[in-house]
Amino acid sequence: MRVAVMTAGSRGDVAPFTGLGHELASAGHRVTLVTHARFAPLAEAAGLDFHPLPVDPRAVLESARGQGLHRSAGGVTRFARLVPMARSLVGGMADGLLEAARGHDLLLLSAPVAPLGHTVAEGLHLPSIGLHLQPLAATTEFGPPVIGTRSWGPTGNRLAGRAVNAAVDAIFTDSIRRVRADLGLPPRSLRSVRRARERTDWPVLHGFSELVVRRPRDWRPGLRVAGYWWPYDRPGQRLPAELADFLAAGPPPVFVGLGSATVPDPERVARTVVRALRAAGLRGVVQRGWSGLQAEGDDVLTVGDVPHSLLFPHVAAVVHHAGAGTAAAALRAGVPSVPVPVQFDAAFWAGRLTALGTAPCAVPLRRLDAGVLADALRRATADPGYRLRAQALAARLRTEDGVAPVLAAVGRSAG
Repeated sequence: MRVAVMTAGSRGDVAPFTGLGHELASAGHRVTLVTHARFAPLAEAAGLDFHPLPVDPRAVLESARGQGLHRSAGGVTRFARLVPMARSLVGGMADGLLEAARGHDLLLLSAPVAPLGHTVAEGLHLPSIGLHLQPLAATTEFGPPVIGTRSWGPTGNRLAGRAVNAAVDAIFTDSIRRVRADLGLPPRSLRSVRRARERTDWPVLHGFSELVVRRPRDWRPGLRVAGYWWPYDRPGQRLPAELADFLAAGPPPVFVGLGSATVPDPERVARTVVRALRAAGLRGVVQRGWSGLQAEGDDVLTVGDVPHSLLFPHVAAVVHHAGAGTAAAALRAGVPSVPVPVQFDAAFWAGRLTALGTAPCAVPLRRLDAGVLADALRRATADPGYRLRAQALAARLRTEDGVAPVLAAVGRSAG
């Protein structure tokens, strides 16, 4: 079967689908990863076909408008800033998604492109399946992850979830109207399209573990939690020699990285991190990431991209931006975390890590302070309970197979 995996966003929105796509290809499917051009090397390394989409997400985040997101006081206002920005960008991707879909038998759609991708699938008479990395469907059990961790109570949580989903639909209104016209589909409102997906119980598989986020009891049957989809790592890959030497030269360091997040003042962030590490008496491995973090010293090493699956098992703790993928990688490695949530769903995942007892607390970027971070690092590394709980959870995660439910769903669509 010719399968197109469609996604958009930062590296964290793409990397899990490289491992999933590789497994689908190993099962005999012809898999094309459809996403931004800058991620073509990830698809090539995983042995997948690739179809580029316009828009460079890093350039968007580094723009004045992208940096403006950091001036938002909270999750709701930050999300409100994101909606018009995303709306201005998505129109350029519509033609790319439509072009990529032609010639395929099945569309697998991540959340950032799902409303548009579902319309393309309808117009081309193709089956489609949602693949979500966050629990986005409205529920009474928690508020929308993309606007923080606050709970408004059962009724308020559901209403907030519906409001967020309506705002997401608004991002795609113009593009979907045009695509429906191009494909000869009758005009429909985004609200009616969403309701139609729900009435037909459109299948959506979620790429996280129920050990981390339990499936809400009030979700419709088609919303399933599959388990984690891990980024593809080339067999036999090794750590860079300089990094391996640094690890061997002393006690396990702390990893510090903000992944694909950008920050207004990376030099200040790096200085704060180094002061915190030294105050806690710990060595550090700092990853540049999209923020361009840089630190120097005998007790600190700055690195580029390194597979988390190779590095994290060798560190004392992981300081990270609490993106879904990096939070999961820390859990997979069985090491404590100190989440530094930056924006959107990061506060949600940081809350899950602290609730699971694998992180002592979250230190939001807006309130990053060397003393507070040093105290969190001492707790994470000196109290064996955090590592023991992380290791126990990692052992349970190793028994899960998040790919199997996707393979089964793909098989059902072929039938």
